[in-house]
Amino acid sequence: GKGHMRIADNLACHDDVQRLCSHNVRTNNFAILDCLQNDRPKDDDLSPQCHHFLWDYKRNLTKDIRFDQAAFEVCKDPLAKLPECSQLETGQGHVISCLMAHKGNISNQQCHQFLVKMTSIVFSDYRLVGHFVEDCQADIQKFQCGRVISRDEEIDHTQGSVINCLQKRIGKPDGLEVPCMKQILRIGELSADDYHEDRALYFACRDDRERFCEKITAGEGKVLKCLVQHKFEHDMSDDCREKLVIRQRLVSEDYKVNYGLAKRCKEDIKHYHCRIEKMPEGKFAKLSFILLCLENAIQKGRHVSGECQGEMFDMRRQLMSDFQISPEIVLNCRGEIETLCTGLQKEGRTIHCLMQHGMDESKPGESRLGKACMDAVQALVKEADAGFDYRMDVALQDACEPVVQTACKDIKPGDAMILSCLMEHLYTPSMVEDCEAKLLELQYFISRDWKLDPRMYRKCSKEADRLCNSGPNWNETNDNLPPGIVFSCLYRHVYRKDEAKLSHACAFEVRRVMHQRAVDVRLNPMLEKACLKDLGEYCSENVEKGEEMHCLQDNYKNLSKQCRDKVGNFTQMSSQDLDLDRIFMMSCAPMIKRYCKDIVDKEEDDGMLLQCLIENKNEQEMNKKCAAGIMHMQLIQLKDYRFSFKFKEACKSDVVKYCRNIKNKADLVSCLSEIVRNDTLMENKHRISKDCRGQLRVELLDRGEDVRLDPKLMKECNSDVQQLCGDEQKGDARILECLKRHKKKLSKGCHIKLFNREREELTDNSVDYGFMRDCKPMVKRFCPHQDPKEVLQCLRKNKNNEFMDDRCRKAITHRQIEQAEDYRLDIELQKKCKKDVPKFCKEELAEGGTTELEGKVIACLKGKVGKNRLSPQCEDHIKFLMREAAMDYRMDPQLAQGCKDEMNQLCSEEMTNPETGSVEECLKKKFSEKKPMGKQCQTQVLRLLHEGKADIHVDPLLHQSCMLDIKHYCAGIPAGEGRQMSCLLEALEDNSVRLQKDCEDKLRGRVEMWEYAAKVAPPETLQELAVQISSSPMRNYFIFVICGAVVLVLCLGVLTGRMTKRVRAEIKNR
Repeated sequence: GKGHMRIADNLACHDDVQRLCSHNVRTNNFAILDCLQNDRPKDDDLSPQCHHFLWDYKRNLTKDIRFDQAAFEVCKDPLAKLPECSQLETGQGHVISCLMAHKGNISNQQCHQFLVKMTSIVFSDYRLVGHFVEDCQADIQKFQCGRVISRDEEIDHTQGSVINCLQKRIGKPDGLEVPCMKQILRIGELSADDYHEDRALYFACRDDRERFCEKITAGEGKVLKCLVQHKFEHDMSDDCREKLVIRQRLVSEDYKVNYGLAKRCKEDIKHYHCRIEKMPEGKFAKLSFILLCLENAIQKGRHVSGECQGEMFDMRRQLMSDFQISPEIVLNCRGEIETLCTGLQKEGRTIHCLMQHGMDESKPGESRLGKACMDAVQALVKEADAGFDYRMDVALQDACEPVVQTACKDIKPGDAMILSCLMEHLYTPSMVEDCEAKLLELQYFISRDWKLDPRMYRKCSKEADRLCNSGPNWNETNDNLPPGIVFSCLYRHVYRKDEAKLSHACAFEVRRVMHQRAVDVRLNPMLEKACLKDLGEYCSENVEKGEEMHCLQDNYKNLSKQCRDKVGNFTQMSSQDLDLDRIFMMSCAPMIKRYCKDIVDKEEDDGMLLQCLIENKNEQEMNKKCAAGIMHMQLIQLKDYRFSFKFKEACKSDVVKYCRNIKNKADLVSCLSEIVRNDTLMENKHRISKDCRGQLRVELLDRGEDVRLDPKLMKECNSDVQQLCGDEQKGDARILECLKRHKKKLSKGCHIKLFNREREELTDNSVDYGFMRDCKPMVKRFCPHQDPKEVLQCLRKNKNNEFMDDRCRKAITHRQIEQAEDYRLDIELQKKCKKDVPKFCKEELAEGGTTELEGKVIACLKGKVGKNRLSPQCEDHIKFLMREAAMDYRMDPQLAQGCKDEMNQLCSEEMTNPETGSVEECLKKKFSEKKPMGKQCQTQVLRLLHEGKADIHVDPLLHQSCMLDIKHYCAGIPAGEGRQMSCLLEALEDNSVRLQKDCEDKLRGRVEMWEYAAKVAPPETLQELAVQISSSPMRNYFIFVICGAVVLVLCLGVLTGRMTKRVRAEIKNR
């Protein structure tokens, strides 16, 4: 019959053979079949007669029992090992079909060659493959893919168009029935070795094969792999590209359709039981199932052959390159793709388009992905394991190659560290815009499954399972766990101190990932979900990239409760680990390197790094962006004391005990510091713990740097600041010092707050930012062992030392002026005169209020000096204050206020140098010159003269002029109570004593002033007379004269009584 004749001799095909086939193949029917079916040009078809003859020839050939007999003869040994093939009915073509299904397992070369020759026959008509016709008949008719042709009709001998039509239904919502799907996938498996066997693909891609893969030999799926690699080339024909997509879609449904993957991963699949447990769809294993199973082994550190990993790499890269080959994406994202991502099919753009729209759930409904599509994209990212190697994501690789070549060039290609490196450079100058966008899109989905960071998974898998119930296997997904919950759980255990603390290696990886993802709130799934509405309301406009968290923190009080809780938790974490604020850390990187290198090198921050930056915030080299970031941190910490890690840890027990219901940090600092101040003043045992007191000093010092860090003061003084200090720059305590300079002009509320602030600063000098800023080097020089809260007292004693810095000397003077205005601002005076103040100054205390007493209490105490009424320690301290004030009128508030106009009119030149005592000397001189002065000023000048009489040290210019004479003539006479002054006056009157000319002149001037003072203001009462006498250096002389006068009067009385006539006794008794 026709099955046993030479095709070249048949008249129906003679002309076609002569035209298309070379002479040397015309004697071999199999070679002619290959020539006529595979090698002819696309546009050179066979004659209808030859088509029919060839179809009839193959039908008779495959139905002839001798065909099966030949198979039994050539493939005897393989058939003996395959009873499922050898026991089939002969003469039906089933034996050959069965052998071809096992071709990959047949090592007999002669049998293998026989089967290869038969492929051109079998795959020319798919009805010859198993039960294809029976299983797919319903689907062929349902989808109008053709009809089953009877063998008696004259038809084309190929059924490729039918198969191609059915393959297109894979992945569609109304796809193929399971039996037909099995047949289509089986055909794909059988044709995996040689692309010629996929007739539709072969004919569609013949020219493309010559163009792109000319040197690639057929077999083992090499040509197909080559074509896939060039799928998105500009010169690739649309028809071939379409057929390649269909082929790849088959691979997604059955991994064995990919010859290379099935062959090179065969042993690994078997070893790790990837086709036994939970096998989907009968005997066909989906590509995703196999990839996830093998990846699970790799992630657990088990061996998977290099060849297999290479094939996995190719498949994962293909999945991320073209959404069309992922049935789940095609099925679940069809509407989103049509609406949002049309025309973006090339090289992964559609997938990234879906990712982009999936990132922002705050978009309106038509711009968002449905849940099914989101789940499909998430599954694809895991299936492709894009977190393992950034090259899996073709779109990301293309966009980020410039960054990788510069910023990450030292990392080995394919290393998971490249993706980590890219995240480290997010929002830096080395990042390019397209890479930034693609990287965030991928990381958004990676962040929703903690297992997709390979380094973290390897170090933390056991602990995640033990502590967070994550499950033991990488490829398992617990749908009951919200996205990001496992990672959040791990981070909570990073800083634990008990047995639940993470291992060092795991904690390091968790911190690394947290630091990288903190750059964008969208990479924190739980926070993003809780704050979706708040982000839209407060942070949708005028917010720079990466600044969303700062925006949420700025609006903390206005956030919804669930968002406020999440933002609060994050802020607490960032207070302990500053690296969580990537934008801040990038802004401050140079400053950290300059000022805080020792701290940043430590593994755990514990709030020290921020404190270091705060301490250096006002250094000249500090950049503005970093300073602004530091200020933001400080303002955020005010909202809740828990946002300041060091303060929280140091003071949490004290907060619970003494300030339980206060959360606001500013109020809490005020509450605790008031307790500390009261204990200090009352000299009681401190109730607040030592650690908390230390941290309170830090907080109060920081608060003094900027009035914005004291919300209550800022609220009361806002209008004053604008009116009086509008030109001052914020920070470095400039606004606070400005308010102090203008305190007389402040509103009442602001004045009260400022006075309270001064009390805090002068009670504990270490919290006085302006003072410590100016005097820090001098404290180290003169007071290295002094209690920090009492350094002002120490520095006052060294104020006139030649090595004292002028800036610090000025700061000391300003604080002395403040203290002189109210005894409550002088902690030493309060301690030393604790009993004297209420005893002698009740009237002044009765005037007490919430602001300065204008020196009235101190003036009251000055009036008691020298009368043996004050306690010794109080009198000594008041004398010390009087001597200080004598050198600077500003330390004498009653003089400064009482003679304000006179000083401006008469002593304006001297006021330019107020620290030499020249202003007081000028007033005394003008007084003696009888210059017009107000009553109030006269009173103050007279007081100065009286105080100078009592203690020459209170008259600094006179004391300076007479210092040598005091040492020479009055060496053994103690200071005070006018003793040294009396000595000098006696020496002045003694002609045998020769005083220094300057001393003599000044002494005579003082005598004239006293004499004039006595005329201007003679004592009006006995009490005033007594005061004048007691304060006079001539008081001993006056006392002697008075006593003498009294004795004289008594004597005269006695004498006068004796000289009068006596009355006789009898006259008296009459």
